[in-house]
Amino acid sequence: MKVFMVILSLFSALNAKVYYAKVEPYELRDISSNVSGLVVFTDENSIGKKLSETPYIQIDSEIDQKDLKLVKDKLMYIKSIVEINEAILVNLEESLAKKRENYKKIEPLKFKSLVEKDKEFYDLITSENLYLNTRKEIQNLKVQISDLKLRESQLQRNIEDKKLTAKGFTLYEVLVKPGEVVGVATPLAKVADVSKALLTIYLDETDVIDSQKKVVYMDGDKTPYQISRLLNIADGKNISKYMAQIIVKSPKLFSKLVKVELKNE
Repeated sequence: MKVFMVILSLFSALNAKVYYAKVEPYELRDISSNVSGLVVFTDENSIGKKLSETPYIQIDSEIDQKDLKLVKDKLMYIKSIVEINEAILVNLEESLAKKRENYKKIEPLKFKSLVEKDKEFYDLITSENLYLNTRKEIQNLKVQISDLKLRESQLQRNIEDKKLTAKGFTLYEVLVKPGEVVGVATPLAKVADVSKALLTIYLDETDVIDSQKKVVYMDGDKTPYQISRLLNIADGKNISKYMAQIIVKSPKLFSKLVKVELKNE
């Protein structure tokens, strides 16, 4: 029986296909600029190190900061004017109600001359127009407030986008230098997620079936890993091959080549 098991194991090993894969970071991101401006700082000393919340690239935001302060000041002033106008509107509304009531009383009186009645009427219309104009001014000011709030959000976003951070990622490469002017979509840096690693292999059609149930051997050693991702669409470059990826623990060194075998239990 033992001899049979040994023969079976040897047969399985002989039929296991061998693949080679490079141990790559779990994710490699190309970072491009969302804004335009002058690069004022790059932290090249952090290349190869894990990043914190501290910016590793900074684009000049001095004008944005000043513009943001002006926008906030304008918002404060306009909101104050709206509050004053709303208080005026309450007074106008009370005054208008009194004038309407008085005009209703005066209009049927025969001893009041037409000139007096017209004077009261025109005074009422003037008050109504002043009330409506005040309401209109308040609405216009509220539209301005909405526009300024949008501008405030845009400036805050610009300022944030000019301080590049990638907490938890490793800085792989910096592509700009201080003094360079960048535009939207200009490549700035590359960062990597090295908390895990990724092995990519390309399977033949016959190897795809049940491949995710097979045990992964790396450099001849059995591992607890299995195929994590499998595409059922043939790869564009490796014709008639199907890409499979295995997520593994982060190694001490990336980019080394490992031998990968898929075997049955």
